[in-house]
Amino acid sequence: MAAWKQIVLAIAILLAAAASRVLFVPGSREVLARWGIEWAQASAGRSDQVQAGGNAGNRQGGGRNVAQTPVVTQPVASGTINDRLSAIGTGRALNSVIINPYAAGRLTEIAVEAGQKVQAGAVIAKMDSDSEEIALERARIAQGDAEASLERIKALRATNTATAVQQREAELAVDNARLAVRDAALALDRRTIVSPISGIVGILPVENGNYVTSQTTIATVDDRSRIIVDFWVPERFTGLLAVGQPLTANSVVRPGQVFDGVVSAVDNRLDEQSRTLRVQARLDNDGDVLRAGMSFQVAMRFPGDTYPSVDPLAIQWGGDGAFVWALADGKAKRVPVRIVQRNTDSVLVEAALVPGDQVVTEGIHTVREGAQLLVAGSDAAGRSGS
Repeated sequence: MAAWKQIVLAIAILLAAAASRVLFVPGSREVLARWGIEWAQASAGRSDQVQAGGNAGNRQGGGRNVAQTPVVTQPVASGTINDRLSAIGTGRALNSVIINPYAAGRLTEIAVEAGQKVQAGAVIAKMDSDSEEIALERARIAQGDAEASLERIKALRATNTATAVQQREAELAVDNARLAVRDAALALDRRTIVSPISGIVGILPVENGNYVTSQTTIATVDDRSRIIVDFWVPERFTGLLAVGQPLTANSVVRPGQVFDGVVSAVDNRLDEQSRTLRVQARLDNDGDVLRAGMSFQVAMRFPGDTYPSVDPLAIQWGGDGAFVWALADGKAKRVPVRIVQRNTDSVLVEAALVPGDQVVTEGIHTVREGAQLLVAGSDAAGRSGS
């Protein structure tokens, strides 16, 4: 193709592109008119006249042709963050002891049965004590002899026959003899095994006649008048917990029975692996229906902070973050939000919303800023349908 033909074809293409832009791109005519192109200015003027005429027609027609976007809205409610804590814990007796003998020996008597309630100091079992009885008797004889020697030394001291040093040695011998008696009596007393606390005796792992050592478990005694429940809470509840706060708990095996309790202890540090805090609760067990080792579901309520609550379907995302479409004077208004907490059926947000405001939950993708909204179920929708 000749060069001049290529030039003419290129010019024709450019003119066609310019004309298309003027005809189809909004605002192009005004830009060309500002540049001094008179035919574009005239075209823009005619376009404005046509648009003005159309608007006037719409006004004369009572606004019947104004487009409305059909949507479904839900009212904004209010919700409280961190208002409820639920955790699983394990119960244990208020006091629990494993009873072992002080020394080795053979059991001669078991004085309790499994499940029996005992008081502190009650006899659990007895061990053979012949050697200890002999040792106590020997110690008492030695004490009597030491005391008699001291009396003789005192009598001789009165006549200056004995020295002060001899009297002091006799006094020390008496003191040592008395300590020996106490030691022998203690050894004999420890052949009788007693319960250090009041509670319920568990299943006995030994029988009468067994040879036991200081490592042998004779019995376990649990004071389950109250149950201590150990449970762990997330890190965000750390500043909300305090000793004495009320709570409720129910056993997994007794889901319909709720027990009232209080926080009895809060740990002083978080677990670094799980980022949880250990807490202890105390439950009354007046009916003796709870046992150590049971699992409990613990529930607590906190005052928390109140935030606007919206339907999860109302949350939208844009380049600047989350937002919702609110209904303001029948028009759509974009309201930025910051999500505070997600729940199953609601989302707590921080935004310029108050309870009762309407936010769009359906038809969101056709909503634009300032668009007229036709709310389903409203009077306007009813008139439109008629």
